[in-house]
Amino acid sequence: MTDYDHLLELHELAVREARRMHEHRPLFEVLRREEGRHLTGIVGPRGAGKTVLLKQLAASEKDSLYISVDALEEGADLFETIKNFSERYRFHRFLLDEVHFLRGAMGDLKKIHDFLPDVRIVFTGSVALAIHDSMHDLARRVRIYPLEYFSFREFLAFRHRENLEKISLEDMLTGNVPNDYLRVSRHFSSYLSSGLLPFSLEEPDPLPHLRGTVSKIIARDIPTTRRLRIDEIPILEKFIAFIAKSQVDGINYTSLSKNLGITKYKAEQYSEAFEQAFLLQRIFPAGTNVLREPKILLIPPLRLLHRPLDEAIGGLREDFFAMAMRQAGIPIQYLKSTTGQKTPDFLIEYRDRKIVFEIGGKGKGRSQFKGVTVDQKIVLAPNIAPSLGRMPLEMIGFLS
Repeated sequence: MTDYDHLLELHELAVREARRMHEHRPLFEVLRREEGRHLTGIVGPRGAGKTVLLKQLAASEKDSLYISVDALEEGADLFETIKNFSERYRFHRFLLDEVHFLRGAMGDLKKIHDFLPDVRIVFTGSVALAIHDSMHDLARRVRIYPLEYFSFREFLAFRHRENLEKISLEDMLTGNVPNDYLRVSRHFSSYLSSGLLPFSLEEPDPLPHLRGTVSKIIARDIPTTRRLRIDEIPILEKFIAFIAKSQVDGINYTSLSKNLGITKYKAEQYSEAFEQAFLLQRIFPAGTNVLREPKILLIPPLRLLHRPLDEAIGGLREDFFAMAMRQAGIPIQYLKSTTGQKTPDFLIEYRDRKIVFEIGGKGKGRSQFKGVTVDQKIVLAPNIAPSLGRMPLEMIGFLS
């Protein structure tokens, strides 16, 4: 039996909380303007602000109801709950938080869509796998939006009230970067160390909070959606710790298998699960005649849970580049080298051009470009002046 008064009380608390928050992520306006009969799903990492976004949407329209799935009683019928709220209280938009942990939720969403035509649903999930595995049932009924950690551009807006427009990749590649964008480069270090985490706006020391978030993902999210055994949880903890403590080069299925005492199949399975939980990224090699093992990167600043900043900075820079390019929707690959041969870090194909990037500190040279035939070669390093073949790394954070 659903306790409607309790859910209404929690909704009112959520609305009051949201009215104290005056800043909105760009996705807020997108969702406010949305029309149509489809279901709307928001996926992204724990701590990215999905709950805040739902509460703000609840506060923006009187016929909206925020429901945390955790507040539903065990065995609650989601379809009947939504139906009764719609009929009794005239709510028409329901904002369902972490819906994938409710057993049978995706079937209920399909039923709501098909039989309650006046109801709109916006739901969130922190494990993309659980959502995407249900897409064959929901078919064209659902539209998915990502909500990730702050881009560098968003961080500047929320933390420093610096509101700068996106930069196109073409302008960036030609060095057409206004001085206003170079002026804010001084904030890049604090962004990379923890500022990309939205909860860092309220948490003076966000890393312990991040550690707790990772623990929840390992203990609850991944085992639930992947049906892993309890005895695999310590292996998952070692898996992330090993990547975080290692140098970026050479972390792949083979090295994970060898160092953790697991099969390559398990290394691939765990990598995919962590990627679906938004903790790591797999970058596959360029070309067709190479072993298809990916280079494995983390989402910054996960490395800082296991290493100090001065030791982790090289990996953090590559993590940032990969994350920022994904947020901008630009596919990247890494260049696979023969033993002992140095190559640039990443390759993109853009408008029939091949462009390679080498990422490092201010003293990074161009030795990795020797023997590489492409259309453009760029060194990315933090806090440098743009010049021929050199660009500030932080500018990648303005692509989205």
